[in-house]
Amino acid sequence: MRRREPATSRNWRRWKLRATLRLEIMLPDLKLVIRLQEIDNRLADLNREISALPVHISEIEKKLIAHERKLEADRAALAANQKERKKCDADIQTQDQKISKLKDQTLQAKTNDQYRAFQNEIEFCQAEVRKSEDRILELMSESEPLDRNVRAAEAALKAEKAEVEAEKQVARERTAEDQKAKADLLKERGEIVAGITPPVYQRYTRIAKMRRGIGVAEAVDGRCSVCNMALRLQFSQDLKKGEQVLSCESCGRILYYNPPQAVVDDAAGA
Repeated sequence: MRRREPATSRNWRRWKLRATLRLEIMLPDLKLVIRLQEIDNRLADLNREISALPVHISEIEKKLIAHERKLEADRAALAANQKERKKCDADIQTQDQKISKLKDQTLQAKTNDQYRAFQNEIEFCQAEVRKSEDRILELMSESEPLDRNVRAAEAALKAEKAEVEAEKQVARERTAEDQKAKADLLKERGEIVAGITPPVYQRYTRIAKMRRGIGVAEAVDGRCSVCNMALRLQFSQDLKKGEQVLSCESCGRILYYNPPQAVVDDAAGA
């Protein structure tokens, strides 16, 4: 006994047949110009993406450069801090040496005035030592956050560089894919244009330039689906006949009518 085909499968097969019939009865120029619009839409998307990728890479590289400059500034501040600390250490050593010599000279003083002069110089040197020591403490407190910032920035910058390089690689691969897709579409576009009658192609080109790249529109529920203007009854009937390539009387776009996809259920008669 032959197995009966499910009704859903038969309906799907019949829908495909009806869709094919609709395409077959459509004017060749209209079918081609519809496909041409699809290709032009896709080409516009590809061109936007191809143009946007370098801009995106430039933006993330600018951020990376800004972070690198901030790190260099932090490194320079830390280096200046360390340099000043070394200078303070050297100044303390110099003052200590002076104090030691002055103390020896104090022992050789022959008058009270000489003694007091040496003591005053010793006190001055000791005050300079205290200033240097206080400054070293300040520099040490300043260097701790600087050092932490530098270490954190170095780690973050390393990770960011890896991310930027990964994004650049993705962008290069995506651009190559887009260029390949663009080349294929341009080839198909050339073949389609060669098959369209010149007046129809010229009409499409003229309207597409005027209407931001959209030269074809579907008529849905008695209206142009792009400008949304209602179609005259007679015009709508002529469009459904599909005997000529018609344009929207409002926006000028080439219109096409896609009949409803009515599905006939023959399960009862099978």
